[in-house]
Amino acid sequence: MTSSSFDVAVAGGGAIGMACAWRAAERGLSTVVLDAGDAAAWRVAAGMLAPVTEAQFGEDALLELNLRGARGFSDFCAELAEASGEDPGLLKTGTLAVARDSDEAAVLDRLLAFRRSLGLDVERLRSSAARRLEPALAPTVRLALDVPGDHSVDPRRMVSALAAAFTRAGGTLRHARVASLHADGLQLDTGEIVRAEQVLLATGAAQISVPDDARVPVRPVKGQTLRLRDPRGAGLVDRTIRGIDAYLVPRADGEYVLGATMEEQGFDTAPTVGGVYELLRDMSEVVPGVLELEISELLAGLRPATPDNLPAIGPGVRDGLVWATGHFRNGIVLAPVTAEAVVAVLCGEGLPEWAAAADPRRFAGVHA
Repeated sequence: MTSSSFDVAVAGGGAIGMACAWRAAERGLSTVVLDAGDAAAWRVAAGMLAPVTEAQFGEDALLELNLRGARGFSDFCAELAEASGEDPGLLKTGTLAVARDSDEAAVLDRLLAFRRSLGLDVERLRSSAARRLEPALAPTVRLALDVPGDHSVDPRRMVSALAAAFTRAGGTLRHARVASLHADGLQLDTGEIVRAEQVLLATGAAQISVPDDARVPVRPVKGQTLRLRDPRGAGLVDRTIRGIDAYLVPRADGEYVLGATMEEQGFDTAPTVGGVYELLRDMSEVVPGVLELEISELLAGLRPATPDNLPAIGPGVRDGLVWATGHFRNGIVLAPVTAEAVVAVLCGEGLPEWAAAADPRRFAGVHA
């Protein structure tokens, strides 16, 4: 079976795939998104827009991409809201990064100096000042950094808005599972071939059949999160509370996301008692009231990670093959800039210079 032909066929309907597809449709490319509907990383993600704390010290190229993504995120969400008619769930309440002991305080002081060297807003707070901002903090919190520019977004609302904007722009969204790359486009698990001039692989950690010489090496990194709600209503915390080992992110609807573990467990997505215990233990030492919240969901997802922690954004080694994968912990904040770079490639303009470090061809000859 062969379907009608498109300019672009996108494998993967998460935040990255949908953002790229929306921008492609806006540019006049006939675009189809093939989404299997699996519990991908974006469904589990907390949606923190934290460009500095999500990049390790020394990861300069990733940091630059993250900062670019964060700077334009508010405008991106405003444009998306207008294009989709939906609220993508951006919450501009900032973040408090907290320390429980002297070792963690030393980590925050290094982060403070690093942020200041980048010219980013940050304020060092003693325990009492931090509790005035967020009264739910434990008295044992030793130090905090007020980071007003680190916002959050609800990935589920964002992806819903992206899908609406994409279809409004003339795109085609199909529930279908891609099995393999095909000479004429993409082959589904039903045997159907979706023909396309160009193919964008944005499947995250999910595996589809790609020849070894064309593959980008991506491994899954498991993350467990809890979605919580307070039966008494919202207000336990207003800001994202970020500890060394866990974070608590409020949602506009009064829910909270508590996350997230980092586990090298292959493709296992089973939530575990140990993972839940660690998250609740670590956060309850910072926000004791978290133990009074109700659990509405327990989730585990797979982050796609490359060997050098940089995403793969841009042309593959084969003509017509484009990649948007390997975003690891940064898939939400990088969605707008990934789409910007990918659409430039799809439209024949080439990979932008600012995205050169993420060129997938750096993995040429490296088998997954």
